[in-house]
Amino acid sequence: MTQKEPEKWLKIQISAPAEQIDALGNFLEETGAQGVFSESLMPPGADDFPESTGPEIINAFFPADARTEKRMKAVQKYLKSLEEIFPDAAAPALSTETITDPDWGEQWKKYFKPIRVCRNIVVKPTWERYAPDSRDIVVEIDPGMAFGTGQHASTRMCMEAIEDIILNDRSIGEWKVLDAGCGTGILGITAAKMGAQDVICVDNDPRATEIAAQNALINAVEDRIKICNKDAAQMSQPRNLIIANLTAKLLLKMRPHLVR
Repeated sequence: MTQKEPEKWLKIQISAPAEQIDALGNFLEETGAQGVFSESLMPPGADDFPESTGPEIINAFFPADARTEKRMKAVQKYLKSLEEIFPDAAAPALSTETITDPDWGEQWKKYFKPIRVCRNIVVKPTWERYAPDSRDIVVEIDPGMAFGTGQHASTRMCMEAIEDIILNDRSIGEWKVLDAGCGTGILGITAAKMGAQDVICVDNDPRATEIAAQNALINAVEDRIKICNKDAAQMSQPRNLIIANLTAKLLLKMRPHLVR
């Protein structure tokens, strides 16, 4: 049975210098945020990744529960550490808001816009319009409550690597891909849209695999993707490309099971 979502959410908004945003995003996710979104993103038509100047805004959504006070103390402590690490930068500014569950769907959607992740790949939410260029490979995502929208630096880097490997390595005749901890399925779907014919997406969260299956249908790659609700360590099928947008601790733990 699918676990009931929280009735209330704590929205944390932080204004900070651009060079601190990725570190903040990582920290907020590790602290339990179920949605992290930046309001300052590269427009989908841009060819380069221009260097950001001035402050940027990052928004994180946490379940409002018994751990809220502990999370807030952790966030405040982390922001204080950033002030010490970057003494010449503007101090991060923190604000909070409690929202009810029915508002969640609309609250986070306004932060998710089409974004050019790399030279050929554009990620767009299903509810936004986007006129693609001839070179564009458009990945449509409805993330629901799963992680993976293309906004976070680690997701973008994984997608850049997929583009570079699949498009440029002509020595592999058939790509057999494993997306470990697939979340929304964004990485496995990207691989399929790049030409991989055999993609397995796994996640131990049933909500994530449900959302990944829906996104595979939206992108018309369901015939190339198998989605499994299990631990990646249980997979035995040989793969020649493994994608895993996970923490270093998890990757080190999984390595003996994935590399044989």
